Amino acid sequence: MVFTTGMVGYPESLTDPSYRGQILTFTYPLLGNYGVPAPQARDPWGLPDGFESPEIQVRAAIMQNLEPPHHWNSKTSLPAWASRSGVPLLVGIDTRRLTALLRSRGVMRGILSVGKKVPSTEALRRELERAPRYEEEDFTSEVTPRAPQLLSCGRSGAPLVAVLDCGIKASILRSLLRRQVDVVRWPARSAIEGRFQGRKVSALLVGNGPGDPSTLQPVVESLRESSRRGLPVLGICLGQQLIALAHGGRTFKLKYGHRGQNKPVVFPDGKAVILSENHGYAVDPASLKGTGLEAWAFNPDDGTLEGMRGRGGRVLALQGHPEGGPGPREASFVFDRFVEKVRRRA
Repeated sequence: MVFTTGMVGYPESLTDPSYRGQILTFTYPLLGNYGVPAPQARDPWGLPDGFESPEIQVRAAIMQNLEPPHHWNSKTSLPAWASRSGVPLLVGIDTRRLTALLRSRGVMRGILSVGKKVPSTEALRRELERAPRYEEEDFTSEVTPRAPQLLSCGRSGAPLVAVLDCGIKASILRSLLRRQVDVVRWPARSAIEGRFQGRKVSALLVGNGPGDPSTLQPVVESLRESSRRGLPVLGICLGQQLIALAHGGRTFKLKYGHRGQNKPVVFPDGKAVILSENHGYAVDPASLKGTGLEAWAFNPDDGTLEGMRGRGGRVLALQGHPEGGPGPREASFVFDRFVEKVRRRA
C-alpha cells in the first residue's frame, strides 16, 4: 500500500506502469469529478489524454470521496472504468489518516476483501501472509513489450533512440517524439542491439517501471553490455537506479517513497525545480565512488539522490519525471540536453 499526494491526474496515476501490483491511496479528498477522458485521434496510440498506458495498472485504489463526472471530455465515470477493468475502488476512507499511518510505519502490505461475504480479520491476515511480497513478483514481464516496437515522429531522416522499456510511461515517449526523434521500444530483458531494421541506434533511454531494481539483474547486465558502445544515455526514475547498478552502485528501499507532483529537486548551481515523482527505491550516493558517475541533484527535504551524470558527459539521469505527466514540466530541459547529444551522434 502506497500513497500519492497529487491533487490532479488520477487517470495518469492509475495507468502508470510503475504502480503495477500496488494498492494506491489518494490523499486528495475529491476524485472522479472530471471523469475519464475520451481517446484522442492525434495520440500515437489512440489513448485518451493523460493515459500512460492502455489499462489501469494498480491492483486497487483507495479514496475518500468519489464524485460524478462534470466535464466536456468525459467519456465515462471513474467507477465504471474501474469496474470494466476489474479493479476495486475503496471509497469513504479517511485517506489522510491512512497516509499518516503509512508515513510513520512505512510502506505496508495490504489486502482488500471484495464481495458480499466479509471474511474475518484473521482470515484476511492469513491470506495476506500467503501472498507473495512485492519484491518477489515479476511485474516487469507484465508491462514490457514482447518484441521491439518502432514509433515514428513523422520526420524523414530522424535519429533513432532505443528505449529500454521496463514499463515506460507514454508521456516520456511523447516527449521524445515531439522533439523529432524516432523511438524503438526494446523489451526489458532483451540485449539492446546497435541497429534496428537497418538503422543505427543513436542513443539509449532507460525509463521508469515497477519493482525492486536489485531484482532486475538481466536488465542490469544488458545495460552493462550496451554501455560499451559509448551511446548517450538518459535514465528516468527506475532508469536512474538501473544505470547506477550497472556501473557498480547500490540502491535501497525508501521508507514510504516519493509519490506526488510537488517534489523539490536542487541542482549544484542552486537551481531548484518541482517534479512529479513515483518511486519507492533510490540510489545510495555514497556507492557512486569509483563508478564514473557523480551526484547531480538532491531532494532538500530528505537528501535523496535525485540526479546523476557521467563524468564524461555521456550519461544523464533523473529520479523524477521531466515529462511531468501529471505535474510540472520545469525539468523538461533534460530532454532537450539529451536530444542535442542524440543529434550530434546521429
